[in-house]
Parts: sequence; structure tokens; C-alpha cells
Amino acid sequence: MIFAVTDTHALIWMASDERRVGGRARQLFASASAGEAQLFVPTLALVEIGEAVHRGRFSPAAGFDEWVRELLSAPGFRAVDLTLAIVRRANGLYAIPERGDRLLVATALELGCPLISRDRTIAASGLVAIIW
Repeated sequence: MIFAVTDTHALIWMASDERRVGGRARQLFASASAGEAQLFVPTLALVEIGEAVHRGRFSPAAGFDEWVRELLSAPGFRAVDLTLAIVRRANGLYAIPERGDRLLVATALELGCPLISRDRTIAASGLVAIIW
């Protein structure tokens, strides 16, 4: 079974315009929906998605709460809380300037997983394996 952590934009794009998502990432999301892969969803990504909904940048048909419920009820998706270990690991990742991105990368590193992301800064850092 494949395990990975997902970045915020990958979740939003899969829900709103999956053509924007890279082929390997799309396949992994499909595998997770079928219970054949495990995708870890950082609670930080859910916070960022909630803010995107508030700002009108993402509009799930059933609303934010229902969208999150449906996502996390799928067999291959599991929320991962922000822990002290993740925060401490992120503190050493200043090659990535954005705090939220450091925390997402730290989550992937803490879980020993690649990160589903198109973020060029994260990829250029070389700190975590990227799936896109």
C-alpha cells in the first residue's frame, strides 16, 4: 500500500478541477478513494481549505463541513493532527519560506511519506519526496 501526505492545493483541485492535478497524484487520489492507498490529510490543510471557502476561492457544493466529512469517510483518507513533533521538525526547515508549507513538509517527514504537491519551492528544497 502507498502512503502519502497531501498538500492543500491538491485537495482543492481534486475537488474542483482535477485536470489541474498531475497524473501520478490523480492516480493516488483514486487509489485512496478505493481504499488501496492511504492519504494523510494534515489538519492544517483543512484549516487552509476552510479559509479558502470563507474567501470564496473554493465552494464545495455541500459546504465545508460536509465536504470534510465526506473526504474523511472515504476509506483511504485520514486526518493527521499538528503535533509538537511536527512543529519541532518544521523549525529546521527554513529552506521553505512559508510557515504552512514547512508544517506540511514536516508532517510528511514525520510520517515518513512523500508529499502530494505541485509547489515548486517545496520541490526545489529537496527536503521531501514529491508526487505530482
